[in-house]
Amino acid sequence: MSRVIHMNDMLLIINPNAGKNGYRECLSDVMYTLHKCGWRAMVVFTNGRGDATRLAAEYGKDYTRVVCMGGDGTLSETVTGLMQLPPEQRPELAYIPMGTSNDSATTLGLSRDPVQAAYTAGCGRPIPVDIGLFNDKNYFTYVAAFGAFTEVSYETPQDQKNAFGWLAYAAGAMSRLANLTHRWCRIEYDGGVVEGDFIFCAVTNARRFAGFIRLDDSTGVSLSDGLFEVVLIRTPDNILQAGPIMSDVLANTFTSEYAMLLHSRSVKVTFREPTAWTLDGEDGGKHSSVECVNLSQPIQIIVNDL
Repeated sequence: MSRVIHMNDMLLIINPNAGKNGYRECLSDVMYTLHKCGWRAMVVFTNGRGDATRLAAEYGKDYTRVVCMGGDGTLSETVTGLMQLPPEQRPELAYIPMGTSNDSATTLGLSRDPVQAAYTAGCGRPIPVDIGLFNDKNYFTYVAAFGAFTEVSYETPQDQKNAFGWLAYAAGAMSRLANLTHRWCRIEYDGGVVEGDFIFCAVTNARRFAGFIRLDDSTGVSLSDGLFEVVLIRTPDNILQAGPIMSDVLANTFTSEYAMLLHSRSVKVTFREPTAWTLDGEDGGKHSSVECVNLSQPIQIIVNDL
């Protein structure tokens, strides 16, 4: 039986546990805003981890547009579900950020106000974005990383995230400066190889990640150029160097011998021992070898129509 798609139908996937106040205070206004933009929204809720992926994969093909309402993890799960569909059946994607860090919302220029974000979701324009493939198995929307600070997003207690937002991530990151761990690894990228001890590596397609690191236009970041931005931080000789290194990274200068910014379509990282990774702020497991490949523009995501 052929599928029937009504051009003004959308699927709205809601994570009821995301954010400080949740969806209850704004859902009616969000629905009315989507209605004013000409959409009929079917609402479904997640009950736990992996539900957004399942819902997007199972029902996404029957809608013109899928909207996820939650945090960065909800967006990542929804993208993973859509990537399971054939390209010709893949709907457009919109995002109403309700999380505490909302790195993806910052990258996409989306409002933190759910009603304003709903207007973008309903009346915005689609742009193509790249998606990361991790070890030929998992997808990530904005970052795969290991080392210092990568545990901050998923180890920071939810009640602290809800109460303090960005400050909770910053406090968690600063608490790790006194206890830096490092890993020897070999990093292969387009046109080169880097080896040595590193405290941090991020393979990213975003302007902000790890809750507080931001890349501006001077770094050449693009969401649809088929390239990752790769941030590497070598192990400092002593703890006193950690502050200046982080200042270098946060200033987007990458001028010290300890901080590097690369651009590459693929990245392979090999370790001497299994090392923990995060994918879009969630636990990505431990791996002795990791390969990240940039999938060029498989998703159309809705942004402000400016």
